[in-house]
Amino acid sequence: MTQGSEPGPSWRPLDRCARRLDVRQTLQRLGGHLVFGPVKSDESERIIALPAPCLTALRQHRVAQGAERKIVGKDWKDSGLVFTTGIGTPIEPCNLNRHFGRLLDRAGLRRIRFHDLRHSCATLLYEQGVPIEKIQDILDHSSPTITKLIYVEVTRQSQRSSVDKLGFLFDG
Repeated sequence: MTQGSEPGPSWRPLDRCARRLDVRQTLQRLGGHLVFGPVKSDESERIIALPAPCLTALRQHRVAQGAERKIVGKDWKDSGLVFTTGIGTPIEPCNLNRHFGRLLDRAGLRRIRFHDLRHSCATLLYEQGVPIEKIQDILDHSSPTITKLIYVEVTRQSQRSSVDKLGFLFDG
């Protein structure tokens, strides 16, 4: 997550049947206000595939958001965003980071940046055997080399697993 440009997933481009999210806009701070704008370039527009459990969580979240909307009534500010404040407005990036930090603390995990979740995603996909070219597509990088150099942190476990495949050479 960068300081000046935050993604703003909205309910409109969420295709629940195809299990994907179309990213076509950003939410950024201009003149002291959060405003919607285009992504950096045409190449930055992308489709993100969503796993089925993610859609289940999003459905539950939408129901909860609808309940919040009813409670707030006419004071609800319909931004159309998937993740909002309790009154429907965009979430301030510093508040998101603060909340994320509290969640990490509560879970007993070390502090990381919200953006570091991209690193985690890439590493987990890689460790599950997803080819680096597919991970490159998911992260929207121009080359698999960039993806591997920046995001994939191979753990000792996956290194050990790879080396263990040579064990047959030493059997018997």
